[in-house]
Amino acid sequence: MAVDVLCEVNNCVHWANGNKCEADQIYVVSHTGKEATNQEETDCKTFDPEH
Repeated sequence: MAVDVLCEVNNCVHWANGNKCEADQIYVVSHTGKEATNQEETDCKTFDPEH
């Protein structure tokens, strides 16, 4: 399990200084079904924009 999860999307409510992600869980999905062959085929669904 990852100790540090980094994120550069600083308008997410889970973002913290040092590009740290403070979300309790990370949920990543693939655009192509259950498997992805490269990074561009995935999205991180943990993103939650600030209000």
